[in-house]
Amino acid sequence: MSLLGTIVSKILHPFGGGEAQAQTTGGTAPAGTAPTGGGSADPTTGGTVPKVDGKVDVEAVLNDLAAKAGQPLNWRTSIVDLMKLLHLDSSLSARKELAQELHYTGDTGDSATMNVWLHKQVIRKLEENGGKVPDDLKD
Repeated sequence: MSLLGTIVSKILHPFGGGEAQAQTTGGTAPAGTAPTGGGSADPTTGGTVPKVDGKVDVEAVLNDLAAKAGQPLNWRTSIVDLMKLLHLDSSLSARKELAQELHYTGDTGDSATMNVWLHKQVIRKLEENGGKVPDDLKD
């Protein structure tokens, strides 16, 4: 699975309830059906995935993970912290791999600019793949 696919799956299917088909070139993956509001139960773990209007509530999932992280992680603005929160390699080489996957055309030597771009793209892809993203995180 691609790095983006792993990110999307860990957030939109945190209990392993299915693999996200993250779209790297636009379009959307088929979203599962779910009741409006509340959450959907995962039969394998007994946990619930918070939902809003039938979409996975990205903010609620990430805030829950952040509360359990044992360290302060600013997933709202930092791609490094978002990747750490998901227990993924957040090294520069991993971020360059993600940038390549998402067709980044900027200078990967300018990691600060690349990181900002990556965070925006990942948030966009979460929304495209069925996530409910807070308005303050959208472009």
